[in-house]
Amino acid sequence: MTATQSPPEPAPDRVRLAGCPLAGTPDVGLTAQDATTALGVPTRRRASSGGIPVATSMWRDAQTVRTYGPAVAKALALRVAGKARSRLTGRHCRKFMQLTDFDPFDPAIAADPYPHYRELLAGERVQYNPKRDVYILSRYADVREAARNHDTLSSARGVTFSRGWLPFLPTSDPPAHTRMRKQLAPGMARGALETWRPMVDQLARELVGGLLTQTPADVVSTVAAPMPMRAITSVLGVDGPDEAAFCRLSNQAVRITDVALSASGLISLVQGFAGFRRLRALFTHRRDNGLLRECTVLGKLATHAEQGRLSDDELFFFAVLLLVAGYESTAHMISTLFLTLADYPDQLTLLAQQPDLIPSAIEEHLRFISPIQNICRTTRVDYSVGQAVIPAGSLVLLAWGAANRDPRQYEDPDVFRADRNPVGHLAFGSGIHLCPGPSWRAWRVRRSCARSSPISTE
Repeated sequence: MTATQSPPEPAPDRVRLAGCPLAGTPDVGLTAQDATTALGVPTRRRASSGGIPVATSMWRDAQTVRTYGPAVAKALALRVAGKARSRLTGRHCRKFMQLTDFDPFDPAIAADPYPHYRELLAGERVQYNPKRDVYILSRYADVREAARNHDTLSSARGVTFSRGWLPFLPTSDPPAHTRMRKQLAPGMARGALETWRPMVDQLARELVGGLLTQTPADVVSTVAAPMPMRAITSVLGVDGPDEAAFCRLSNQAVRITDVALSASGLISLVQGFAGFRRLRALFTHRRDNGLLRECTVLGKLATHAEQGRLSDDELFFFAVLLLVAGYESTAHMISTLFLTLADYPDQLTLLAQQPDLIPSAIEEHLRFISPIQNICRTTRVDYSVGQAVIPAGSLVLLAWGAANRDPRQYEDPDVFRADRNPVGHLAFGSGIHLCPGPSWRAWRVRRSCARSSPISTE
């Protein structure tokens, strides 16, 4: 994902729900005690008051560390080893590569990466950033090939610069990935999508109806942010009073993947452990008390877990993945789509005249402003791209956003055309790690767009 400047860290005893990337909305704070108390989950209290004994609470903390500690330690070791290897081997001097200072963590670059993408695309096929010790692939053909070559390029060492790892689908390699995806597929199949259509339609009518009463309209706070949150939590079966707490705790929990060798990285790590413990307690509370309805995704997958086909950890992390990745990417898609149409009023007029182009326009927008701008892989063995050879054990950045703007693949790639229908875009990846929910996300955006036809850019 495209990195942005990190906001100031909240107090350790609070959790946060970040606004949509373009929202500019403040974070909403909620103490963990407020959340767990409101949801009926016991908080840490003295045994004499009838709460959880201190020993039990400490045991749960120990379980959290035992479950996620090895993954964090592995990520830290990889970071240290990578930095040492970079200093000792001088890999940036290898032939047929080009040095670059492209850094998606730079706030200036993250705010407008497209001029930098043009520079990458005009340069060598493989470029190397010595500061980040990362090899960068930007051309469509190279990125697509690397994404599909899971035998040589591994996801199991993390898919971000920090190399943080959790047992998600995105950070798994076969055969574990194959097994998990097979178990999760029924919950995201087209038949399942159709059963959610009435809920999504009603939600789109409600939110867009509110948008149409505003002059001017605030797309982010009225539609883009609330629609994915409410849709995802409903599908997962954690709607109602648990909705906000589940999302906030999920955002805090994923900080455990930010394994940075710095004071802020340590703070994120500690807060991530705290978030995981609280979120796991909430999840266990719902499961053990029969609150995961059988008709929901989590309800169906919980049955698989009970039958031994899916571990409790895998079920839990799937819920976190949907809440965090599903919410942010969909909110990004909706908000930036409206922004793009405001920048291209002729295309907005075209869609109003030909609403059958809406599906094509959504795919074009995904190519034009990809919700996931980049992802990382690690080479298992030496990996050749043309005459350049990326050494084994190297971090490789696959620049989805640049690949989707490659003029070798798309004519006039920096122009948005609603009727382009860019088959094969890489907004959601490629190969075995193609996101399992792109049609679900695009479908939610389509419903929002279809309900918004009376909106003008004025």
